[in-house]
Amino acid sequence: MSFRPRRRHTAAMGESTNGRGPNTAELAAALAGDESAFTRLAERHRRELHVHCYRMLASFNDAEDLVQETLLRAWRRRETFQGRSSLRAWLYGIATNACLDFLAEHPHRALVRDGNAEPPPAPESPPAVPWLQPYPDRLLDEPAAPAAAAPEATVAARETIGIAFLVAMQCLPAKQRAALILSDVLDWSAKEIAALLELSVASVNSALQRARATLEKQKPDLRPESKPDLDPDEQQRVLLERYVAATERGDAPALAALLREDVRFSMPPEPATYVGRDAVVDSWVQGGFGAAWFGDFRCRLTRANGVPAVACYVRKPGTSKFRAMALDVLQIEDGVIKEITTFPLGSIVRAFDLPPEL
Repeated sequence: MSFRPRRRHTAAMGESTNGRGPNTAELAAALAGDESAFTRLAERHRRELHVHCYRMLASFNDAEDLVQETLLRAWRRRETFQGRSSLRAWLYGIATNACLDFLAEHPHRALVRDGNAEPPPAPESPPAVPWLQPYPDRLLDEPAAPAAAAPEATVAARETIGIAFLVAMQCLPAKQRAALILSDVLDWSAKEIAALLELSVASVNSALQRARATLEKQKPDLRPESKPDLDPDEQQRVLLERYVAATERGDAPALAALLREDVRFSMPPEPATYVGRDAVVDSWVQGGFGAAWFGDFRCRLTRANGVPAVACYVRKPGTSKFRAMALDVLQIEDGVIKEITTFPLGSIVRAFDLPPEL
């Protein structure tokens, strides 16, 4: 499945397409140097800009930094807003360029470089993305797509926050990535993208063609694994309860029974990916799961990137508290777990509104 514009959305000068646009006096005051007015206007878009930066960078923490950089740049360059587009679109442009600057300054954060003429070959398994971090659903729901977007655009926006899509996006050069997000998620025209990226319209169309070809080769599974609401169906609820209970017991065979035979397991920033039930469970046992010296587990259910997730806490022998250890993001299909991506929980525990200790 590839994402192409479904419907163009337009906005009057100075207004955002999400119905939260500033009035003329408010905007004039902000652009004239009223910092409080400017902050009020810009902050209305902080969360959706954060999602945009996350799509570009695949890192929750980096996206936080880049949103702050975006708002600082916007304030310093407020005189460049001419009203030819919405304030929201102007901020998205600044955020996109901030992300491109970040990627240029951190070349290790790119699997490929801009200027590649051909898409990279599809790997046998998804490439390792050491900087990948999960995104809390509690922050995702509101800004996933503009309120004025068509229903199918909202579905596309949700799918383009999934881990499989984010990993595939890291296989794109930075400007291809930006062009694809602006075009297929935000519905920008090739002309608008060309103006922002300082490219010709033909170059933008060519970049989009190459980007879509790369995604087609990577073939990320973009179908939602579960319902978009917060209440899983009965089958999923039972599966999650069994997963939590087995984890808290340190019961590796019981966990194995919940996994698909060809399950995949990865643990960014570690580069290794384990494939197959036996290989995955063995990696856990070798790491200490179930051993007395490793400690006891407690779990809390949450959601990340549109799917269920389990926050795991561990209490080491001789200690009294369970400390945040890992977040297991679960891809579920046909009543079994087909993929687990495990992230260090400590640095993102507040983002998920979870306690650092139990």
